[in-house]
Amino acid sequence: MERIVDLFSETGTVSSPLYGNQPANTFYASLQNDTNSSKLELKGIFDDHQSNKLALHFNYHWVLKTEATVNFDVVDIISFNKELKIEHLQIIYDTVVSRQLISNT
Repeated sequence: MERIVDLFSETGTVSSPLYGNQPANTFYASLQNDTNSSKLELKGIFDDHQSNKLALHFNYHWVLKTEATVNFDVVDIISFNKELKIEHLQIIYDTVVSRQLISNT
């Protein structure tokens, strides 16, 4: 978790449909507490050359601590600051299955 949090600025935040808006270190600690393992399959990278944003499209295979498994497509929109640290990560995905699984933990 430390390595990914190091990509964020000191004030970096994450907006997640499941965990809400949180500082990056809080979000990743919560995600780690709920996760047994996960695997990402990158489907595409979209760069807007006229902004400080990048979008990633990937499939997320998530095994929760309860051993429940959920698999879904995600789009992450990443906003960078002038030092190329992440200021904000907006996570977009359908939470129908994952929300129910998390509420059961």
